[in-house]
Amino acid sequence: MSDINTRIENIRKGITKRAAAMKAKVQKQGFQFKPFSTKQKKVLTWWCPASPVKDMDGIIADGAIRSGKTLSMSLSYVFWAMDTYNLQIFGMAGKTIASFRRNVIFWLKLMLKSRGYTVIDHRGDDHYLIISKGNKTNYFYIFGGNNERSQDLVQGITAAGFFFDEVALMPQSFVNQATGRCSVEGSKYFFNCNPGDPKHFFKTDWIDQNGEKNLIYLHFTMDDNLSLSEKIKNRYRSMYKGVFYKRYILGEWCVAEGLVYSMFDEEKHVKDKHIEGAKEWVVSIDYGTVNPFAAGLWAFDGRHAQKEYEYYYDSKETGIRRDDETHYQEICKLIGDRKVSFIIVDPSAASFIETIKKHGDYMAKGAENDVLDGIRVQTTFLNRGIISYYKDCEATINEYGLYSWDMESPEDAVIKEFDHCMDSDRYYCYTFLRRRLRWRY
Repeated sequence: MSDINTRIENIRKGITKRAAAMKAKVQKQGFQFKPFSTKQKKVLTWWCPASPVKDMDGIIADGAIRSGKTLSMSLSYVFWAMDTYNLQIFGMAGKTIASFRRNVIFWLKLMLKSRGYTVIDHRGDDHYLIISKGNKTNYFYIFGGNNERSQDLVQGITAAGFFFDEVALMPQSFVNQATGRCSVEGSKYFFNCNPGDPKHFFKTDWIDQNGEKNLIYLHFTMDDNLSLSEKIKNRYRSMYKGVFYKRYILGEWCVAEGLVYSMFDEEKHVKDKHIEGAKEWVVSIDYGTVNPFAAGLWAFDGRHAQKEYEYYYDSKETGIRRDDETHYQEICKLIGDRKVSFIIVDPSAASFIETIKKHGDYMAKGAENDVLDGIRVQTTFLNRGIISYYKDCEATINEYGLYSWDMESPEDAVIKEFDHCMDSDRYYCYTFLRRRLRWRY
């Protein structure tokens, strides 16, 4: 176990070292701007004094991934704020502060410094930027809008503007509270996002009512990002199918319907040979007592993962419930004499995690249980042929043909049946495999 921990720590140190080197290189060279597309130029200039739409109260940019929305929106937001105000407070928000810093702030700071701005970045209880140029200085507070409690973070603030990155991932209460804080004369809103369900509040209350709310609306595609080559655009197109292709590549607000993993193909994804040269073994588990208990043993060769064996027990079929100890012994049989890095378990299965820890034979790890993000990652791995299944994993193969979106739900959700192997596989893909592959999507 100590060898595994040492190896993991060395990998982390290596990633950190390479990231620091890349950051130093970029900072030394400065940000290299690419030509802006027509829509990016509209985003950058709509508020300027000569613009015919300068009196609009804000702008919405939605559409495909990698379409250049975030870069142009974040830069335009700061340019507008610094051109219009001095010594004012502004808000900036992402789903989380960490994701906003990674996706927006890192690049925004480089762009601003290359244009002669001074940026002081404060981290701590309050996350904010002090941006200065000439005789003007303004303050930009950073928020995470990831749950209903997030609205409390912006209460009391008086803002001259607010920028929302990936606003469709935020709760309505946060968006309403944040926009309601913009009471300074001339304040404006900047929104960008990838599409979701057409019944989503941001689609119905903001995009569909952009005229009533005095907002500009621009729809982006990957062709609006002139820095992307056709090769790169084709690579992104190959990553998604079904609802995610429509949303992320075509930029459509569409309903999630039918099979979740419609791209699953037994001829492509089911193998009659075990994987060769496995470098790492991991078990993933969706725990159940009344509901089925589903576990899979995965082999990973450094580039590809295959579910080699499964354990599936449904007490409703047998009429006999198995306790945690019995399930644990079955997992031991599944593993055999293989050296397993850890066992990923449904984080709500506290009693089974304690059973694993009590025996001390394996390391237990709580799964990262973001359903929609996990489905996106697993979808991409299926599309790219990164995961496969040995032919004896019959329960898993069967569920792929049954696991469906809930058409009656007001938001993206799956039907909670025929989902136990699917949950187990999602835990593996999202908690383990994407990190081993350093996957970003």
